[in-house]
Amino acid sequence: MLELSKIQRYLSLFTNLSLSDILHLFTLVKERKLKAGEIYIHEGVVHKKVAYIKKGIVRGFMMKSNGEEATMVLRSEDEFVASYHSLLHKTGSKATYHALEDCVLLEIEYDKLMETIDKNPHYHSGRKFFLSNIAEDLLNRLEGFILLTPEERYDVFLKKNTTLAKRVPDKYIASYLGITPVSLSRIRARKSKRS
Repeated sequence: MLELSKIQRYLSLFTNLSLSDILHLFTLVKERKLKAGEIYIHEGVVHKKVAYIKKGIVRGFMMKSNGEEATMVLRSEDEFVASYHSLLHKTGSKATYHALEDCVLLEIEYDKLMETIDKNPHYHSGRKFFLSNIAEDLLNRLEGFILLTPEERYDVFLKKNTTLAKRVPDKYIASYLGITPVSLSRIRARKSKRS
């Protein structure tokens, strides 16, 4: 499933979890492979699973009224992907999620996960950790769109996602930043002149 180094990392993050607690979660996990371009979650479908990305990149996008795709989510190794609308509201996903590269996901049924967490208080700190990370990510993204220029948003993206910047097509990065591919090219040209 996971390499020992990654299991040790999670044990260090959640000191109240034992190795047996983590291994118990793996009994609920199923591995799923996606080919590049394959859709993982379809818009409008209730998807009640959470997936840890062991390998690859998953992109989530919504359709604008003009028919253009707006990239909402870019997730890669050691990150989680899910349709939060499906999990929290039991409604169809508002976005489509697809593999940008061949992916290996470790999937778990959300209801089984919540049942396990509710039965064992050792898992509660993990739940708080992941929920606070989701909230922080959303707030940082919102603040970035309100307070930062497109170039500053690109700088933040590069700092947080060095490898993604090399693996994701420019049109998706531009969409994620809320700019056009032409604007992204201009930003890169200005930055290269300064270096």
